[in-house]
Amino acid sequence: MKFKIILIALCFHTFGNCQLPKVVAGTIQRIDSFRSKYITVRNIDIWLPEGYDNKKKYPVLYMHDGQMLFDSAITWNKTSWDMDDVVANLQKQNKITAVIIVGIWNGGATRHADYFPQKPFESLSIQQKKKVYDAARSNGYSVFGNYEIQSDNYLKFIVKELKPFIDSAFPTLKEAKNTFIGGSSMGGLISMYAICEYPAVFGAAICMSTHWPGIFSMQDNPIPAAFNSYMEKHLPSPKSHKIYFDFGNKTLDSLYEPLQTQIDQTMRKKGYNKAQWRTLKFENDEHSEIAWSRRVHIPLTFIFESKN
Repeated sequence: MKFKIILIALCFHTFGNCQLPKVVAGTIQRIDSFRSKYITVRNIDIWLPEGYDNKKKYPVLYMHDGQMLFDSAITWNKTSWDMDDVVANLQKQNKITAVIIVGIWNGGATRHADYFPQKPFESLSIQQKKKVYDAARSNGYSVFGNYEIQSDNYLKFIVKELKPFIDSAFPTLKEAKNTFIGGSSMGGLISMYAICEYPAVFGAAICMSTHWPGIFSMQDNPIPAAFNSYMEKHLPSPKSHKIYFDFGNKTLDSLYEPLQTQIDQTMRKKGYNKAQWRTLKFENDEHSEIAWSRRVHIPLTFIFESKN
């Protein structure tokens, strides 16, 4: 594991040398080392759907962990979401409209700091914050690696820098009702945070295997309660937004069901029903790209239902 982490870090520091994903449907365009005043540089992979026509306009799905989305041959664990396959098949079946996918590479060592919702963290006591920052993974490595939580800046990067660039360079439908955000695990958390912080920008969030513990232990863990409290105050209107959650019950996903149940209570309290919100449990699904690839067609179909 240590050597894999080192190799990943090297790739992140030499973005231009990382191989372009091969796709079986649509085409990929890459922005090498997209620079930001808010966060570290990173690659952006833009997937254009089958039949792409620059005279048409397309909804856009922004996804985190962009290097894991398309080509398992070049990912660190040799698995991927195969989003090109999934979306192309749904499009052929007329279950969704054609969509542009913007894959935002994670920052490697900064991933946890980029994706951990900042305002819930800031609501914690000094002692609780220290506990969070002192947290370690099962292998002994620090969760945050001495990086301060900076998800507010990560979202500013997407909203103030990346989205305006995408909207200027590609024929997009710019409104919130056609702008979506999604990811899994920590990517699920930051997607939830994004739709709460920027409800005028994002109309739907896909949050798969959402990592409600925030760290990797539930012992005296104040984080899930802080996330829930934040959502009680900041969830966007169900009249104009959709949110999808899911989880399995194997490996890391085995932690999530009781925490998701509390979130579901908050969703109901805030007026969400089946038309705007789904939470699904998948028996025997583990915390992996293989599992997310197998079921991502479900949230995609859900967020596009009102457009068909």
